[in-house]
Amino acid sequence: MTTERADVVVVGGGILGLATADALQSRLPGASVVVLEKEDAVASHQTGRNSGVIHAGLYYAPGSLKATLAVRGGDRMVEFCAEHAVAHDRCGKLVVATAPDEVPRLAALTERARANGVAVTEVSPEAAREHEPHVACVAAIHVVATGRADFAGVARALAGRVVAASGEVRTGVRAGRATPTADGWTVDTGDGPHPPVRARFLVGCAGLHADRVARAAGERPDARILPFRGEYLDVVGPSAELVRGLVYPVPDPRFPFLGVHLTRGLDDHVHAGPNAVLALAREGYRWSDVSPRDLADTASWPGTARLVGRYWRPGLDEVVRSLSRRRFVAAARRLAPDLDPADLRRAPAGIRAQAVDRRGALLDDFALVDGERSLHVLNAPSPAATASLEIGDLIADRVAASLPGA
Repeated sequence: MTTERADVVVVGGGILGLATADALQSRLPGASVVVLEKEDAVASHQTGRNSGVIHAGLYYAPGSLKATLAVRGGDRMVEFCAEHAVAHDRCGKLVVATAPDEVPRLAALTERARANGVAVTEVSPEAAREHEPHVACVAAIHVVATGRADFAGVARALAGRVVAASGEVRTGVRAGRATPTADGWTVDTGDGPHPPVRARFLVGCAGLHADRVARAAGERPDARILPFRGEYLDVVGPSAELVRGLVYPVPDPRFPFLGVHLTRGLDDHVHAGPNAVLALAREGYRWSDVSPRDLADTASWPGTARLVGRYWRPGLDEVVRSLSRRRFVAAARRLAPDLDPADLRRAPAGIRAQAVDRRGALLDDFALVDGERSLHVLNAPSPAATASLEIGDLIADRVAASLPGA
């Protein structure tokens, strides 16, 4: 079979892989860039199955990649959406403390937000109800920079830009083993009709399969992707009218998850969620989705048992909430007590690709692994969609600096 040639091959057709390909074409004019996506359409997993929120950057450790790139990335995302007629807005959001013991955590979050350059306004319960008349809280902050975007639409726009600049976005093509050559890599694409791709540089942006793509190229990352399913409830009927925009709880700083929140999407549908349960498959959007290979990967990783041992109690709470609609509804009603349980029903879930190291620690920041003529994004959970244009630029700069003759 004939081998095709390219300057850079990007594995993964989510928003991050496409933003990277777009940035590469701007950074390396004339370079040939090929994106390989195993699904029949781009943005099929994390990009197309998230809450659609443009995060302002208030949650992340000052100086971290997440903080820096989310703050800059939010502004760029709004500009990109406006330029390419992708649905978006900046509706702002409330973060609310529903009990007195959450007030110190809300104050700490406010300090962190300001350290990151994010404008927040402390508001009284009465002022909070001017934004969200049915919210329950003892204290709150309003974050004006938070917005919403059709991230799948952004991915499609990026794919269009890549193709318009003479790049290629190949869907339905699964990247296999990557074999080093004298001048780069040969990426196998299986036994189908698609020929292998020979490239000078390899970039992995494979999300739920990021560690596997890295290992297929000979890397030995000291972390493994564990899939956490985020389940949602649709809020319908009269209860949907109780939520104007975005209402979030004060997050537990020990975990990278934000807790059950209420979001009115750009499509005007209201959701409650997500929770976070360890899925039985990397693409396990339902409890019935089970992959023996994925389960074996999860169970054999030393960090899994240590993670469970460390967080078994909150983990058990998440599982119970997943299995008990009553518990899930109760979490949503902490924010808006007037929600009618009869108006909440199960909705499609998403999966968060979370890297966990051998010690059982959840990688908190974006993580990139540099190899020989290769770079792999090992950890890019939320706010990666918000920061995707900035992350793409960061990757493109690293590729350009290490690509011979660039």
